[in-house]
Amino acid sequence: MPDVVIKPIAHIRSDFPDKFGVPRQAGVVEALESLIVFEPPYRNPDALRGIEGFSHLWLIWQFSKTQRGDWSPTVRPPRLGGNRRVGVFASRSPFRPNALGLSCVRLLEVRQDRALGPTLRVAGADLVDGTPIFDIKPYLPYADCKPEASGGFAPDPGQTLTVELPPELEERVPPEKRAALRGVLANDPRPRYQADGERLYALDFAGLTVRFRVEEGTVFVTAVERR
Repeated sequence: MPDVVIKPIAHIRSDFPDKFGVPRQAGVVEALESLIVFEPPYRNPDALRGIEGFSHLWLIWQFSKTQRGDWSPTVRPPRLGGNRRVGVFASRSPFRPNALGLSCVRLLEVRQDRALGPTLRVAGADLVDGTPIFDIKPYLPYADCKPEASGGFAPDPGQTLTVELPPELEERVPPEKRAALRGVLANDPRPRYQADGERLYALDFAGLTVRFRVEEGTVFVTAVERR
């Protein structure tokens, strides 16, 4: 069969310039807002006609930050400590043959911008800024929601952490970004295999660099700086 070439229909604008800190799954941090900006050929309001009737959308996108030429039939999921291998198709690893991701996001608003045309403001996305999006489909509750489904080796989102963010540091974060930042930190952005309570981490988020450490289930924010 001939190779299939697909082109991005849009790119996302999010608060994450790189992978560190991005939630491991969509919907984990609902306070995170992003904007989907369509490529010029697809900036047609007719293509979005009726989309406002759906509360959630599926995004099909590319792991653009982790592309490589080869692939492995097995991967080491962080949830399993990075030591146990499972099949790549039994995981959500970004290291896949076609490097495609699938995310369910909440649709907040359909905007009309003079320069960008129609855009979509969404919540809960787990995408790095600039990620290419190949398709958008409506989420159908009766078809896509399976309450009886089992979650394999990742049955739940995992333990959340307590966040200690001193008031004088929180004041440096724009008010509309504070809940999202707390949600990102509470979901422990560190690699699963790292548990050093003395190690200092730096998270780039919404134009800020947030420095923190984690000890005994608590995130201690030590600095918030403009990037």
